[in-house]
Amino acid sequence: MTRLVVISNRVAVPKARGVTGAQGGLAGALNAALKDRGGLWFGWSGQESEDRTGNMNLQRNEGVTTATIDLSTRDVDEYYNGYANSTLWPLFHYRIDLTEYENETGKGYERVNDRFADSVMPLIEDDDLVWVHDYHLIPLGERLRQRGATNRIGFFLHIPWPPTRLLTSLPFHKRLVMTMLDYDLIGFQTEEWLASFVHYCENELGAKVDRSTGQITHEGRTTIARAYPIGIDWDHFQAQGDTGEARQAQQRLLSSTRHRTAMIGVDRLDYSKGLPERIDGIGRFFDQHPERTRDLVFIQIAPPSREDVDSYQNIRSLLEQKTGQINGARSEVDIVPIRYVNRGHSHAELFGFFRAAKIGLVTPLRDGMNLVAKEYVAAQDPEDPGVLILTEFAGAAHQLGAEGKGAVLVNPHSRDALARAIHNALDMPLEERKQRYEAMIGTVRDENVHAWTMRFCTDLADD
Repeated sequence: MTRLVVISNRVAVPKARGVTGAQGGLAGALNAALKDRGGLWFGWSGQESEDRTGNMNLQRNEGVTTATIDLSTRDVDEYYNGYANSTLWPLFHYRIDLTEYENETGKGYERVNDRFADSVMPLIEDDDLVWVHDYHLIPLGERLRQRGATNRIGFFLHIPWPPTRLLTSLPFHKRLVMTMLDYDLIGFQTEEWLASFVHYCENELGAKVDRSTGQITHEGRTTIARAYPIGIDWDHFQAQGDTGEARQAQQRLLSSTRHRTAMIGVDRLDYSKGLPERIDGIGRFFDQHPERTRDLVFIQIAPPSREDVDSYQNIRSLLEQKTGQINGARSEVDIVPIRYVNRGHSHAELFGFFRAAKIGLVTPLRDGMNLVAKEYVAAQDPEDPGVLILTEFAGAAHQLGAEGKGAVLVNPHSRDALARAIHNALDMPLEERKQRYEAMIGTVRDENVHAWTMRFCTDLADD
């Protein structure tokens, strides 16, 4: 079987007794695919060094080799905190108001992609399949071609692709997109993001597109672009539900709610997740139904992320302020309407929390997929399932909210719409909850991350 080379910004590095951080989710699926094929995983170590040493850390575990390099402080500032997370991330999530356009960070982004290519190229064998991941490394395929790579090279974007009119606000946008056409296969989370990419290629580059096959031809080269919705690691997540840690977490939440219905949100602390808007919607619900503070408690778990970026510090302060205002106005001696938890939890604990919560609130303003929505569904008791309230603007809505039969879809920008959805979910009869659960669970179970990995790798090898 052809060997697989995975390249991503960060790597789940093996340790003596297994692979830390790779037991579930995307890392687990990639690790399994690498084990099956015998493979290599390359990326940044997460460590900073003042000077580039050129050193590479190679480790081998169960047939999988990981190769990592350190980045300089300047590289991290310009490539990671700068262009990747202060330019591409907000722009691709439709937040042009937060997008920073700086020539120096753009240069840093290109410099680090060049360094990745220089470092990994000697490790790539002639018949390897190469799979590059996410917005940090968009130009990497072109850089590998420039260094002589003739391999099949695929790219998957885990976040949304913006509409053409938004993307054209990016300086040198044509140059960025044209680098993508050096990949053999490009994957997007949904047909919507795929259509936006195809529209750009047709209208800005003048490329020829065959929608029946996904072929995009430009300047004599043909690339295939398709949608590959990612899923959760079903088996791993279900196994977490059988642990004492999950049962303890479930009981802990149930016993602390004092017979109130628990509603839960789990999100990284990121402005794309719509957390202030979510709190505003919950505040509107309690304004309209003040007596229901004795019926409902909302638990928001929001571990911090990218704390070096100013916009993330601002979102944390705003969220704490809004939560405090509602609790100050609605709390009683024995009741607090919102619990805000600013730290992460294990998969087992989250399974228990999801099972205990009768409403899952997943309302990002824009999201490539959002696997929390799928994990919430996977954790439910089929005989007494909870209700998933899901934004219209996440990739998961295309799979879980079709024809109004699964998740309760909501516009996260509308306080009234969110308040209404919460009211409906709180009073939803068991029969309807079961029907909605049944409409979603097959997709969550069958279209899992392992099926996604297999489908992409098969297409990359065959097309």
